[in-house]
Amino acid sequence: MKSMRAVQVDQIRKPMVVRDIPVPEIGDDDALVRVTSSGICRTDWHLWNGDWGWINVKLPLPIVLGHEIGGVVERLGSRVKGLTVGTRVCVPFNMACGHCPYCLKGLQNDCDNFMWPMLTPGSGGFAQFVRVPNAQLNCVPLPAKVTDKDASALGCRYMTAYRAVRTRAELRAGETVVVTGIGGVGRSCVEIAVALGGQVIAIDTKLSALEAAKKLGAIEVINSEGLSPKQVGERVKALTGANGVDVGIDAVGGSKATLTTLSALAKGGRLVVVGLTSQEDKGELNFPIDEIVAKELSVIGSLGNPQAEYPDLLRLVESGKLAPSRHIESEVGLEDVQAVFDRMPTFQTNGFILVTQFNQ
Repeated sequence: MKSMRAVQVDQIRKPMVVRDIPVPEIGDDDALVRVTSSGICRTDWHLWNGDWGWINVKLPLPIVLGHEIGGVVERLGSRVKGLTVGTRVCVPFNMACGHCPYCLKGLQNDCDNFMWPMLTPGSGGFAQFVRVPNAQLNCVPLPAKVTDKDASALGCRYMTAYRAVRTRAELRAGETVVVTGIGGVGRSCVEIAVALGGQVIAIDTKLSALEAAKKLGAIEVINSEGLSPKQVGERVKALTGANGVDVGIDAVGGSKATLTTLSALAKGGRLVVVGLTSQEDKGELNFPIDEIVAKELSVIGSLGNPQAEYPDLLRLVESGKLAPSRHIESEVGLEDVQAVFDRMPTFQTNGFILVTQFNQ
C-alpha cells in the first residue's frame, strides 16, 4: 500500500479530518507497524486543545495523533535485530533513543531524545500504519496471552498507572491508597493497587466511575461533587479512622485533583501525580508547603513506564493478575475519534475507548 487512512489535525481546536495520506517511509533502524488497536487518550485531546505550550510542547501541524498503539510488524529496516515481520507488538508512547544517560540507566521514559508518537511525523496511532523509530527498543513483543487490545492500553494509560503505583509510590501490601479521578488511568491504578494488596479509596464526581471502582476492588468510594479538597480529606480520614492514607494517586491533574489527593494523606504519605494540567492552571499550582514540611509528605511525579520495566508488567498481564482490556468501554472507527474528543472536556468518557476499525 502506498496510502493509508488516518485522522489528521490541521489546526488546533478545529475538527480533525479523516483522509488518505502516504504510508510512512522507514529508515534502517525503524519498523513499519500495521495498527490493530489504538487507544484514544486524554493526552491526545490536550495536544489538540493546544495545551502544554507552558512546558515547551508544540504540536507540529499537520499531524496524526494517537499514542496507545498495538499492532503487527509489517516491514523492518536493515539494521533492526531481534524482531521479525508478523510479530505482534506494543509501542510505548515514551519511544526512546537507547543511548542517552537516562536510557542507559533503564529510564527510557526520561529519554533526553524522547519521541512521542503523536509528536513524531509518521508515528501517530490514529492511522492504519505507523513508523516506529529505533524499533529494536520501541517495539515491545507481546506474549501469546496478551491481546492486541491489551497492547493499546499498555502503550500509555495502563503502563503509566503501573509505574505510578508500583515503582513511584512503592506501594506495599496492606497500605491505604486514595485514587483521585477514575478515568482510564484511575481505573488502572485501582486495579493495580488492589492486585498489589492496597486498600483503595476511590474519589470521583461520577457515580458510574465510582461503581466501576467498587467492581475493581475499592473498599470505599467518595463522591467529591461540590466538596472542597479539605472536605474530601476529612471524609477520607473519617473512613480510615486514621490521619489519612499512606499513598495518594492523582490520576487527573490540575489544582482541585492534586490538592484533594494531598489533603487525604497521613503523615509521611506519598503523593504521586500522574495527570497534567490544562488551560485553567497552565502548569502552576499553589501548594501548602508548610503542611508538606510539617507532615513530611512526599510529592512525586510519574511519567509513562520505561521499556526496561515492561517484562514484569507483561508477566502480570499474561498470568491474568492484571487485565488491561477489562477497562475497554467501546471500540470505534477512525471517523469517530473527533466525537470522542468532543466528550472529553466534560469527562463524559469512561475507561478505554479504542480505535479498532481502520477501513471504511
